[in-house]
Amino acid sequence: MTELKIADRARDWIGTPYLHQASCKGAGTDCLGLLRGIWREVYGCEPEVIPPYTADWSEPQQDERLLRAARRHLVEKPLAAMASGDALVFRMRERAVAKHLGIVGESGPAPTFIHAYSGHGVIENALSTPWRRRIAGCFAFPPITTMSGR
Repeated sequence: MTELKIADRARDWIGTPYLHQASCKGAGTDCLGLLRGIWREVYGCEPEVIPPYTADWSEPQQDERLLRAARRHLVEKPLAAMASGDALVFRMRERAVAKHLGIVGESGPAPTFIHAYSGHGVIENALSTPWRRRIAGCFAFPPITTMSGR
């Protein structure tokens, strides 16, 4: 959503160190924490309490927890309609559960995404072919007007 300036908000987090389960701009975050922090900036509070989670994201159980949560709170859209500020959910391996998130920085001929990555912190990367192959879903943030009832 252009009016929410999600990509600009995500870029404000660049340089934040990676810290599993954290969501504090400048101090530490993981990929979900980045999305949670942006959500708080836009909507005021998170839509649900996030229980503790492991880095494997329920992979041994083949439980798509992250993808289901994205579908509960965001607006799924075709990857061909990807725009700046959209959230991307990734599978890190073929047929594995989705367990990584990023925010589209730039769309178009040279797309980028902003994400918190272990060993790197929050960075903006090219959305290269290897990353594009891993996308499990593309989601827009809901309009602020639909959030007033939450």
